[in-house]
Amino acid sequence: MKKTNNKKSVSQQLGNMKAKYKYFKSVIKRNSIIINGKLRPTARSEEYSFVLQYTINKKPRIKIISPKLVKNSKGDDIPHMYNQKHLCLYQPKYNEFKNSDFLSETIIPWISLWLYYYEQWHITGDWLGGGEHPILKKRNNAKKR
Repeated sequence: MKKTNNKKSVSQQLGNMKAKYKYFKSVIKRNSIIINGKLRPTARSEEYSFVLQYTINKKPRIKIISPKLVKNSKGDDIPHMYNQKHLCLYQPKYNEFKNSDFLSETIIPWISLWLYYYEQWHITGDWLGGGEHPILKKRNNAKKR
């Protein structure tokens, strides 16, 4: 049986988010939903404030607002981030998040899990969450001959 794509509208995303995470502040702006929330991955973890912006047919962008994410004691860049600004939660080429998925059932739990592994990375020095690090294309500003 062929699976159909039931793309979730921003209104559906908003309704589902408000039902599951009543304490998050969620608003719709045009064809995007912006979610401000706080997560604590474990009872011993810090509470992290984040902003999630999702525009239909684009990948969600997640930024941790506070506390500020920092490099480890060796000065290594934080793993699984895009430009050290936005979280890398999944590999888009594997279609792990689709526009038929609810953010509350995928992205929000993945943010919490990412934060857990971020804390573990500071303790162990190793990213224990697996996955692939994002590879960004570098701009080539050199003139071609």
